[in-house]
Amino acid sequence: MIRPLREEDWEEVVAHERRAYTASGLTEGEEALRSRHRASPSTCFVLECEGAFGGYLLALPYPFGRCPDLSLLEGEAAAAPGTNLHAHDLVIAERMRGRGLAPRMLRHLEEVGRAAGYRTLSLVAVHGTQSKWPALGYRARPDIPPPASYGPGAVYMTQELDERS
Repeated sequence: MIRPLREEDWEEVVAHERRAYTASGLTEGEEALRSRHRASPSTCFVLECEGAFGGYLLALPYPFGRCPDLSLLEGEAAAAPGTNLHAHDLVIAERMRGRGLAPRMLRHLEEVGRAAGYRTLSLVAVHGTQSKWPALGYRARPDIPPPASYGPGAVYMTQELDERS
C-alpha cells in the first residue's frame, strides 16, 4: 500500500535514508528531508508492505532543469507552481528490494503528477543507476548538470507525462 508520509514515519525514513546514502556521502539528514516534505506533503509517500515500512518517496515541484542541492534545506520557492515534479529521494527497504516496488512507487508518482497537471517528472540518478531509469521512461539530460552535492557521475533525467489517466 502506498500512502502519504505521516509524522510517525520519520524515524524509519531517516534510518533508511542513512543506510542508503551514508557510504556514498549523499545523506542529507532529517531536517533536510523534512524540508523537502514541507515543500510538498501531497507528493511524499510511504510504502507499507507485509505490515511493515517498505520504503519512501519524497517528491516536490521544482523548475525543469533544476533540482534540490543536497547541502541545503528546501526554501519555499522550490514548491512554486510549475510543470515539473522532481522525484528527489526514493528508498526501498533492503528486505523488500527486487520485487518491483521502486517502479510501483514511481508509477504512483506519475499518476499523482498527471492528476495535478504536471507535464514532466525529473530525478537525479546516483550510484551509477542511470541505466535503470530508461526502462521506466526517463532519459538522461547531459545538458543539465546536477549540483556538485550529488557527487561525480550524477545524471539529471526526465520523463514526459502524457495525458492518460
